[in-house]
Amino acid sequence: MPRHWIRSVAVLLCLSAPACSGSSSPGAPSGTPPPPGSDSVLFIGNSLTEVNDVPSIVEALARAGGHPLFVDSVTYGGVSIEDHWNRGTPQRVQAGGWKYVVLQQGPSSLAESRVNLREWTKRFDAVIRAQGGTTALYAVWPDATRRAFFQDVSDSYRLAAQDVNGIFLPAGDAWRAAWRRESSLPLYGPDQFHPSEMGSYLAALTIYAGLTGASPAGLPSRLTLRTGATLEVPAAKASLLQDAAAEALASR
Repeated sequence: MPRHWIRSVAVLLCLSAPACSGSSSPGAPSGTPPPPGSDSVLFIGNSLTEVNDVPSIVEALARAGGHPLFVDSVTYGGVSIEDHWNRGTPQRVQAGGWKYVVLQQGPSSLAESRVNLREWTKRFDAVIRAQGGTTALYAVWPDATRRAFFQDVSDSYRLAAQDVNGIFLPAGDAWRAAWRRESSLPLYGPDQFHPSEMGSYLAALTIYAGLTGASPAGLPSRLTLRTGATLEVPAAKASLLQDAAAEALASR
C-alpha cells in the first residue's frame, strides 16, 4: 500500500478510537507460551484487524469449535505491511513459536498497492518460514463507496498468498457470499469502511475455518472474548454467516 494511499485514508481509519495507536491483544503478552494442544497465531495488520478485536473473536470461535488457537497481534492504524517492517514487527515473528502469521493491510485494489502487498508479503514470509511458520493473508474489503472493487481486493490478496505458498483467507469474499443470501446485512460499521460486529464475526469465521480446516457450521453466535467483552450476532443470522464463510473458503 503506497504511503500516499495511507495518507488519503488516515482520517477514515482514525474514526475508530483504537485505530491510531499500535497495540497487542490484551492477555497475550509477547513470549507467553501457548496452552498445551493449541496452535499459535500472530496477526499483523491495521485497524481492520483491531476494530472489534478480530483476533480474539477467532480465538473464541476456535475454543468453541474444539480447535484451540492462541493468538496475539500487532496493529497500527493506517499502516501497510511495509510500515510494519519498518516499525520492527519482524522482531515479533523472530521471537518464534508462531504456527501461523496472518498479514493484513488496506484493500490494495490499485495496481501499485497490489505490487506493494506482494513485495512485502514475500519479505515477511522469509522471516516467518525461517522460524518454521506459515504465512496467511487476511483478505479484507473496499470501503462502501468502492464496492465494485471487491474482486480486485480479493485478487490482490490471493496473488500475495500464492506468491509464498501461503494460506488465503477470503473474508471479503465471505461478505459478498453473505450479501447474496441477504443483501441488507449490516457488515460495514458506521464509517462504511471498518466492519460492524457482524462483519468482524464473519471475517473471524473465515479466518478460523481457513486456518484449521474445521467447518464454521454450528459455531455459537454469542462469544465471550478473553477481555471479558461479549460479542453477539443475531442467532437467526449465524447460520447464514457460517454458510457464507464456508462458501468463500470452498471457492479459494
